Amino acid sequence: MKDKEIMEEGQVEIQERGDIYFLYRPKVGKEEAHSADDVQRLYIILRPESGEEKQDSHSASGSDGGHGSQKVNIELEKPLFRLIVMGRKKLPDATQKRRSFWGFVEMVTTDAEDVKAALKGEEYETKSRGHRHSSDARGVGEGVYRILRHKASGHSHMHTHLVYKLEFPSEDEEGQPQESLNIEREGSFIIQIKNPESESGRFRGLQNKRKAVFPAHLQGQLGHVKFAPADPPHLLNYQGCELLLISASHHIQQELGLDLQTEGGPDASCSHLLTTFGDTVSATPLLKGTWL
Repeated sequence: MKDKEIMEEGQVEIQERGDIYFLYRPKVGKEEAHSADDVQRLYIILRPESGEEKQDSHSASGSDGGHGSQKVNIELEKPLFRLIVMGRKKLPDATQKRRSFWGFVEMVTTDAEDVKAALKGEEYETKSRGHRHSSDARGVGEGVYRILRHKASGHSHMHTHLVYKLEFPSEDEEGQPQESLNIEREGSFIIQIKNPESESGRFRGLQNKRKAVFPAHLQGQLGHVKFAPADPPHLLNYQGCELLLISASHHIQQELGLDLQTEGGPDASCSHLLTTFGDTVSATPLLKGTWL
C-alpha cells in the first residue's frame, strides 16, 4: 500500500521501508515485568522490504553487512533482520523535542533462528551470584517504518528520520507497557549514525573491539564528523553500528506530510512478529497492551 504524501514545502524522500518490531526482556531473575523499572533491555527489530537493503551500487552481492571481516550473506530473496538494543531501555519521549537516546546494532542476519536465539531466555552460572535466569523477550509493538531523507524548507542541511506507525496492539487495548516505554502509536525520530573513527569525547559507547567496521566507501561518506545521517540506511547492516534516536514528533503527517499506511488487521494471525518469532516471544503485551 502506498503512503500518502501531502506536504509541498520541504523535501521528503523515502530511502527504506519495512516492518518494525519492539520487544523487551524482563530483568535477570524476574519472570515478569510490571513496570519500566523491571525491564532489562528494549529491542527494536527492523525488517526492510525485500531488496531495500541492496540499494547501494557499491555493495558486493551477497556480502554486504556484518562486523569487520565477518560477513552476513545478504540475499535479495531472504528477509533481513537488524536487532537493535536501546541503551536507556525505552524510546525518547516524543513530546520532549531533541531528546536523544543511544543504541547499537547487536545483530544483522537473514536467519530468523539467529534472532530467536538472541531473544530466548537462558540459564547460566556466575561466580558472584550463582545460578541466574533470564526470561524470553516479549513483543510489545509491531508496525511499519520508513527511513526518510528530509530537507526542511529554508534549511540547507539534510537529515534522516526513522518514522513508524503501529499495527499492534490495536488502539482499543490498554497500552500500559507501550506508554511506559514511550512507544507511541506513531513516532518520528531523527536518526544519526556514530562515526566509529571519530573521537568520542565524553560520549560513552561500545568498546573499540565491538564497534562497526564499515567498508571504505561508507566510512568515507562519514568523513570526520562524530555523527552523520543514516544515509544510506544500510549503514545499519553492520553489527556494532552505534546510533542516536532524537525525538522529533508523534504526528508524522503534521511534521513531514507523510501518512503511513499499515497493512495488518486486528487478528493475531496478521502479526508478522508472531508468525516469525512466536514460538520464542511472549505475545500478551503485543496483543493486549498489558505487562507480562
